[in-house]
Amino acid sequence: MTREEVLSAFNSIRVWTNGDRRAVHEPLLVLLALSRVNDATSQTMDWNDAEPLLKNLLEEFGPDGSATTRHYPFWHLQTDGLWQLDGPPEILKRPAGATPTLTELRQNHVRGGFTMPIYKALKADPELVGIAAQRIVDAHFPESIRGDVLDAVGLAQTESMGTPKDPQRRRDPAFRAKVLLAYQYRCAVCGHDLRLGQQSIGLEAAHIKWFQAKGPDDVSNGIAMCSLHHKVFDLGAFKILPETYQMVFSQHLNGSEAASHRMLAYHGAGLILPQAREYLPHPINLDWHARQVFKSPERGG
Repeated sequence: MTREEVLSAFNSIRVWTNGDRRAVHEPLLVLLALSRVNDATSQTMDWNDAEPLLKNLLEEFGPDGSATTRHYPFWHLQTDGLWQLDGPPEILKRPAGATPTLTELRQNHVRGGFTMPIYKALKADPELVGIAAQRIVDAHFPESIRGDVLDAVGLAQTESMGTPKDPQRRRDPAFRAKVLLAYQYRCAVCGHDLRLGQQSIGLEAAHIKWFQAKGPDDVSNGIAMCSLHHKVFDLGAFKILPETYQMVFSQHLNGSEAASHRMLAYHGAGLILPQAREYLPHPINLDWHARQVFKSPERGG
């Protein structure tokens, strides 16, 4: 297979269902498989080896509760034409919709991996592994956490190599400037407003509904945040209530007493609001983030 044929196969990976509902199982499994191509001696991996790794990735980077269906991509990815399974015939002959249980995959040591043509192409072109991985994270995760996703699977972040984009959608280059102006150049969570001359330092425009989920580049879908609060917002550490604009943090957020206190000091506090009502975070976007990104359960009080 040529490099472009391999990349085209990876482009078909499904991640968005029902328009904007996240289903990151397949991209994360593929990234996990890519991470072992250059070092592994076997084309496939045993589900017993893949399961704990995929479970951890889904708990960290997937929607709330997605780890409970962690075995789905291992089985269903074969329908995309880039994955194959090895195991007992009585399991492999099942129809695509008859997903084996976790127990069946474990006890039968079902193995999965890239098809031989794709595997051989990746082995022959080590640089292709990095290109494919970068395209996947570019297409499915916001910029704030792409490096974290690649680090978690043991791959290095590289300069994007022509990531496929929706030809009907282009990012608005003025989005950041509009959002920062609306919030008067300060983080809406902590008030961070450090500048060097006229240049804001460490201040970013966070999409509430991710651009990858067709979130618009409108100010009502953006919030000015420092880089730290932007990252934890994209990881689902807190959500924003649509009526009161209060910040509610996840019970999963933890750390040293000093670190967690600094972060959790904002639990229940109100967002620093923009300077005009038309810039307020749109309830529909806040609801999407609460359903698709926030890590339940929320903290009390």
